[in-house]
Amino acid sequence: MQKFKKAFRRLPDPRAANAKHPLLELLVISLAAVVCGAASCAEIAEFGRSKEELLRLFLCLEHGIPSHDTFSRVFRLLEPRAFERAFRQFMAAFAKANGVKLGGVVAVDGKALRGAYERGGKATPLHLVNVFAVEARMALAQQKAPGRNETAGALEVLELLRLEGCIVTADALHCHRGFAEAVLKRGGDYALVIKANRGPLFKTITQQFARSGKRNTTRQIDRSTHDRSETRTATVMRNATLAARFPGVAAIGRVTSRRKLRGQRADRTVVRYYLLSKYLPPKRLLDVTRSHWGIENRLHWVLDVHFDEDGNRARKDHAPENFAILRRLALNLLRAHPDRKSIRLKIKRAGWDNAFLLQILSHMR
Repeated sequence: MQKFKKAFRRLPDPRAANAKHPLLELLVISLAAVVCGAASCAEIAEFGRSKEELLRLFLCLEHGIPSHDTFSRVFRLLEPRAFERAFRQFMAAFAKANGVKLGGVVAVDGKALRGAYERGGKATPLHLVNVFAVEARMALAQQKAPGRNETAGALEVLELLRLEGCIVTADALHCHRGFAEAVLKRGGDYALVIKANRGPLFKTITQQFARSGKRNTTRQIDRSTHDRSETRTATVMRNATLAARFPGVAAIGRVTSRRKLRGQRADRTVVRYYLLSKYLPPKRLLDVTRSHWGIENRLHWVLDVHFDEDGNRARKDHAPENFAILRRLALNLLRAHPDRKSIRLKIKRAGWDNAFLLQILSHMR
């Protein structure tokens, strides 16, 4: 708990100076509740009342358990940038203490909070940009996309990170000079997919692969238990001449994939081209491009299915962003626990078993 207190104790309290319940206690109760599956302020308050005896083992609770209105007011008023900064500080300390390496592939992608909209604004919900350490399976940061502009949000969130030793991946939306420069400035490398809408640059890359030249190629067949197999081939060519047209390009890559379902004809071959800021062996390129989808499967999908993020109707003021940070923090703690059970079972067990919940929270020491 000490690392949590150290990271969050300087978080500015948006309430009046005579507030009865300390902000840190509110955050700890809320985090424990979300770890156990709470999805609203009413559920957090109910959790607190049902687990008061347990919470008193490590919280003072001089004035008892706060009401749901108190939790609601705090999360509506709390400054998201300060809360997110404390989240990143805690995750850095948490990873160091638990031997979790946050390097490797770092995926950047946007996600809409479908339930976070005001009346009449269902088509324009809050849009966040998430950063995910794929190999550690940890959420690293989030940033609200200004005006739902994911490109601008991605540039803002990159400015918050240290990317030494990381390979940053993103979809074709982020294949532009600004994103590449931001990654290089923060000490990282990139592997960005480029599509035909990039015009002359895309044409130059495809022409280079069409011509003869030195290249390295590897082929991989992935057999799945879901009655399908996929053949993937990666080719990488060194290219420093494109650096004048796109920041930091050192190589270009091509990945062709073809999927076949059992008993059916193979699907059409899909070809994707990549800009690389450092040379990657073809096998590594296959690993990097495949692992990018971890942000969808291991972060976005889990948040929607197990934490009901899309169904959450927190929408007033800063509440949607702050609850999103809380969910990512809870997910990271659940992932870090050595029990190999699913996230769903861990959430259930944390709610049922006080000893297990204390084990989850003890990671914050």
